[in-house]
Amino acid sequence: MGEVMGAGRLARRVVKVAAAGVLHYSGMRKAMAAYRRSQSGGRRILIVSYHRVVEDLTGEMQRSIPGLLISQETLRRHLEEAAAAGYEFASIGDAVGVMTGRRVAKRDLCVVTFDDGYRDVYRYAYPLLRRMGVPAIIYLPTDFIGTNRRFNHDRLFHLVLRAGQRGFRPYFSALPGPALELLGPVFSGKKPLSAALDDFIGEHPAGVLLELIEALEQELGGGPDLLPEQGELMSWDEVRRMARDGFEFGAHTLGHTVLTLEPPEVVTREIVESKLAIEREVQIQVRDFAYCNGWYSDEIIAVLKANGFRSGVTTEDLPNRIGGDPFTLKRKVLWENFSIGVLGEYSAALTGCQLDDCFGVLGMSRPVPGRRTHSSAAVAASRLLGRSEGFGPKGEPT
Repeated sequence: MGEVMGAGRLARRVVKVAAAGVLHYSGMRKAMAAYRRSQSGGRRILIVSYHRVVEDLTGEMQRSIPGLLISQETLRRHLEEAAAAGYEFASIGDAVGVMTGRRVAKRDLCVVTFDDGYRDVYRYAYPLLRRMGVPAIIYLPTDFIGTNRRFNHDRLFHLVLRAGQRGFRPYFSALPGPALELLGPVFSGKKPLSAALDDFIGEHPAGVLLELIEALEQELGGGPDLLPEQGELMSWDEVRRMARDGFEFGAHTLGHTVLTLEPPEVVTREIVESKLAIEREVQIQVRDFAYCNGWYSDEIIAVLKANGFRSGVTTEDLPNRIGGDPFTLKRKVLWENFSIGVLGEYSAALTGCQLDDCFGVLGMSRPVPGRRTHSSAAVAASRLLGRSEGFGPKGEPT
């Protein structure tokens, strides 16, 4: 159940590190950057995505989802590497302006984004960004801000870890039906917990996740240790403090909800009310949105457009192109592992090749498409409940 690197992943890591060294030190990396620039319409627009920035990486790796973590020191190095690669740090609005042709950039642009509003972004990223003069946007799931709640993904990760530590092997018949999809691959050793959890969340709506959380807590006997200490969220005062210093905030639904798995009326509510909550609490205009899980659809984009948004960011690791759709902005999701060499050391060559998308040019990366159709089960449930409203402007039913 541990997050140990398998032989296949280790082999891929060795190949990437070796390739990065050749590309970086031979000068081929610059040629690939020039190719990407030309292919993108004359300017590269790199949007990078982070989640949690931590001080004690070793400790957090033992208790948190690894793919959400980056150390403060590695983040600093990422920003320095981006500047050295010729990127100018820009706001999401500047990037959209260049993509849509409303402004011209003299240099390639890099936009720094953070999803979820974790408090350690306020504690460790905010001072660093301010000191370095780097703008950023943070996307907030507003129902969690200013509360002691934890996200469903953090709660499930913690509960399954607790089950393993206690030697607990659940009786699947006592748990909700979908439990086997998550726990089976983990307890059998077929998948690391983080990979199994990512797959599970991508297939099941929020109601199913909550049902499984409650069932696991009951099976484990309850108690305060079943709520993870880590993963706390910002307060609204902390959000306002960052906003006063020029940092931007975007909407990320109310409850960190994968919208393509939800019926239309839920989609509209999650988008509109999250926007209104930030505008009410922070007194700023919210025009930018991040799709949870990176998944989006034409229907979701229609709601964004109808309610005054100017952009939507995905997690598709692909180049942005001048003239592209600002509601399907591509992002490179980064965490600590993207910069680590075979022996566990930080690799400037590997980081630089990641930022310049060398592996994408070579066909060594496997981007996951974010465009989805809405779950037929969600739409059917909506109709059965007599709530088959469409996606009208300002959230009005059609």
